[in-house]
Amino acid sequence: MKNKKIQIWQIVTCVLYGVVILFALFALSSKIPIPGNYKLFTVMSGSMEPTIKTGSLAVVKPAKEYKVNDIITFKNLKDPKQTTTHRLIETKEEGGLTYGITKGDANNGPDPEKVYQNMIVGKVRFSIPYIGYPIAFSRTLPGLIIFVIVPATIIIYDEILKIKEEIKKRRVSKRVKQFRRLEVK
Repeated sequence: MKNKKIQIWQIVTCVLYGVVILFALFALSSKIPIPGNYKLFTVMSGSMEPTIKTGSLAVVKPAKEYKVNDIITFKNLKDPKQTTTHRLIETKEEGGLTYGITKGDANNGPDPEKVYQNMIVGKVRFSIPYIGYPIAFSRTLPGLIIFVIVPATIIIYDEILKIKEEIKKRRVSKRVKQFRRLEVK
């Protein structure tokens, strides 16, 4: 029975390690470079429904050029930390600068802001439905606590218990060796 408990605890620990690593990577994914210059964004509105569902994880990669009908992710002109993922419906030129007109598939009309090349983060290569919800939550303080700090605390506690057990074993082993030396004399 004790071995089963140990095996179950080892499985739980491995799963917790995986969860901590996975959500830490996802939470940092838009901040750290991913090989191939991919970026991960969560789509938290229904403006691109049904093409990209609310709560999806959008995998975005820069392209050399963007064509009409491409779904792009671009920075907000007023707040560059905010991004929008919409379809490029038209390109225009003004004063030697090319800009795009975008629109969410579920929206009635185009976006009011012009999207210039330097605002575009990249083209959406694919999206994974609903994975964005836990990722977006993991970027919040409660999400950090639930997905990273609590599992990490459990893992650290488990490692401390293992260290204590190892120390006990070594002490017992040392006492046994000392006892045997005394018996031999």
